[in-house]
Amino acid sequence: MPPSSRRAGPLLAALAGGAMPLAYAPFGWWPVAWLALAALFALGRFVSTREAAGRGFAFGLGWFGGGVHWIFISCHRYGNMDVASATACTALLVAYLALFPALALYAARRLGGAFLLAAPGAFGLAEWLRSWLLTGFPWLAPGYSQIDGPLGAYAPLAGVAGVGLALTAAAAALVALVQSPRKPGPALLTLALIGGGALSLQGRDWSEPAGPALDVALLQGNVEQQMKWDPAHFEATLAQYLELTAAQRDADVVIWPENAIPALPSEVPDGYFDAVRAAAGRSAVLIGMPTGARDGPYYNAIAQITAPGGEYRKRHLVPFGEYVPLKRQIGPLLDVLAVPMSDFASGGAGQALLKVAGNPVAASVCYEILFPQEVRAGAAAGWLVNVSNDAWFGDSIAPPQHLDIARMRARELARPIARATNTGITAVIDARGRVTARAAPFTVTALRGQIVPQRGLTPFARYGEAPVIVLCVALCALAWRRTRQKTTPIAG
Repeated sequence: MPPSSRRAGPLLAALAGGAMPLAYAPFGWWPVAWLALAALFALGRFVSTREAAGRGFAFGLGWFGGGVHWIFISCHRYGNMDVASATACTALLVAYLALFPALALYAARRLGGAFLLAAPGAFGLAEWLRSWLLTGFPWLAPGYSQIDGPLGAYAPLAGVAGVGLALTAAAAALVALVQSPRKPGPALLTLALIGGGALSLQGRDWSEPAGPALDVALLQGNVEQQMKWDPAHFEATLAQYLELTAAQRDADVVIWPENAIPALPSEVPDGYFDAVRAAAGRSAVLIGMPTGARDGPYYNAIAQITAPGGEYRKRHLVPFGEYVPLKRQIGPLLDVLAVPMSDFASGGAGQALLKVAGNPVAASVCYEILFPQEVRAGAAAGWLVNVSNDAWFGDSIAPPQHLDIARMRARELARPIARATNTGITAVIDARGRVTARAAPFTVTALRGQIVPQRGLTPFARYGEAPVIVLCVALCALAWRRTRQKTTPIAG
């Protein structure tokens, strides 16, 4: 490869990565992900392992720099960081995330000449690692870019990881067609199998109704983040949600967003919860609020106050936002960030499903919807509830991205989701991942919609991501074996 081409490689990779966010919400141009990943694999195929890793890193800088730049808003506008500190935190996160595509391309080149066979497997394993390492941050996983594309049909079968593997395999096949046109057979067969499989799965129902439709009301209080924890606005917030609830008393279920009540139960005025029950009438009411005691463990929770249906306590907490790792060593960071109630305890695994309007319901709070294996633990539920406060992200591309993540969970498990958020995007999602009702962001409103409880388990609900991980390992092993066969002399 000419020196000029080698010098241009990282820039081209960064440009390809910079195009990746266009495949996700709010843009939704899903074919861009096919082309961007194909460009990355083409750029990494015939270079050294070091150059491949460098191009993977450059791709990651463009991908995550364009896709998660809203972290700056959370740190600066709402986390009380100065511009320099917020920029540094955002840059560090982007650089950390860029290590994973770098690792994928490095591993694919290390496996030898069968790069296009190894690349989808290595990419899948790197994404799996990103989903749990240091508690995990799988935002913008490749599969989310295909939620509205044909490959999204693989979600009930193999989850977002399976969708991502189909995507990267298709991208590798495109590269093979362009760079090895004299032997198109394997690439065409790969594309035919991936495309044919997706078409055969389109429109299939993976679950069936388990009862009559429920009329749900999702409250969106639109309380500004700067005001949310301000004691001067506390009573106004309580009054607003009480009024919204009273206006929806004919609904089966009324759901308040994450930390709609920004205080522990002991700090809420006497008689308030009784007033909510009276205002709700026959409706079941789920409230996002902290529970516990100020001097003991307290939790980011969803509490049902109108019936003995239980409480869900968030278990996958946000590092530095809801708890501080290595608190003894870096606890003073809490004072710098000035994040209210940033020392939550984890609710832990194995919590019982909520019982709401006669149906088992699996709950998640905000960031938890990002982790398919954890949401999958509630697959026996008839429907899902997710509450969030996306005010942390302002008017950025993060809330639409977050909504599509929830949509993917609905497709994976074939379960509808009621999603109540503080500022948006509040939505009702059906069992196929389609948005059936949606509130305008940054408005005070109550969104009404229908939730049909479901029964029946998808293959993903039964087996999780394990089959995809095994397949990724098999692709890497096969690539290594093919390379060994080409380089090992035949005796005799």
